[in-house]
Amino acid sequence: MVAAAAFLAVAIGAVSADDSSQVRLGLVLEQPLVGRASDPFQYGAYQGLVRAARDLHLRAKAVAPNPSSTGDQYVPPLSYLARQRYDLVIAVGTLEVDGLARVAPQFPGVKFALLDGAHGAVKNSPANVEGTVFHTEQAAYLAGFVAARMADRGPPPHVISSVAGVPIPTVTAYVAGFQAGAKRADPKIKLLNAYTYNFLDPAPCEHAALDQIAHGSRVVFDVAGACGIGALKVAKRKGVFGVGVDIDQSYLGKFILTSVLKNLDSAVYDLATRLVDGRLRTGGNLSYDLRNHGVRLGKFSPEVPLALRRELTPLAAKIEQGKIVVPATLSDSR
Repeated sequence: MVAAAAFLAVAIGAVSADDSSQVRLGLVLEQPLVGRASDPFQYGAYQGLVRAARDLHLRAKAVAPNPSSTGDQYVPPLSYLARQRYDLVIAVGTLEVDGLARVAPQFPGVKFALLDGAHGAVKNSPANVEGTVFHTEQAAYLAGFVAARMADRGPPPHVISSVAGVPIPTVTAYVAGFQAGAKRADPKIKLLNAYTYNFLDPAPCEHAALDQIAHGSRVVFDVAGACGIGALKVAKRKGVFGVGVDIDQSYLGKFILTSVLKNLDSAVYDLATRLVDGRLRTGGNLSYDLRNHGVRLGKFSPEVPLALRRELTPLAAKIEQGKIVVPATLSDSR
């Protein structure tokens, strides 16, 4: 990435000779590091941008705040893309909500989208913003079912846990679904959860996972982005299972039972396709769930028996049909 005054930017799509006719798509990342290991949450969104630029022949650019910037660090990159008259500017995640609330009303002719956040989460609900809501609780329910069954295969006590970042709705939905699915598999399973109030530094998640494993956890669910990588590494080191988050984290080893995928790449591509086709509306929410494959489970570990995997098919069908309503908050899951 090349440095700018208050943000870092990189062009992705090839620029055509007639640049004025090319649709332009911008993505504002939470931080400059975008890697499968360094930030799995952002990695999916960035991959979606790259794919959209390639397949739809867009001019695309990703920008991120300069770590040394002061104030609301997301205002400069959001404003930059809007001033450059990008056709759609996508903000990634809850951390950018306040910046989006400040910038979107200043550029009523520009379309904005909030990735992994509802339209109503943006102050004053600007009409030129579209939200995207992921029902990760649905896929997490299936992962919790697997985790509990796998924990029950060992000697008691039967304990599983989650290491979460910040207790915001998009995080607690994972935890609530995971716990509800676990209770479906074993009503007596013991559930532990910790909030580290961190998404970036692996150390707090390492400490949380160590404590949970010391209290008997046999499966650790990472719900903390880059921080959560620390929890999964501890799980591997201590010989317990892990469950990945956001992207397929099976690359970490066969101790990863599965991963709860939030397909940010598909959402970015969907937004881009709607933009190109002239179908993108703002002022509401696009919804992603099991039924439209916006959320799902990743690759299974060979440690997960085929019989257990087969149990998930009817459960997923019941969720898609509304016969099982998965809680998205912890209060609803009790």
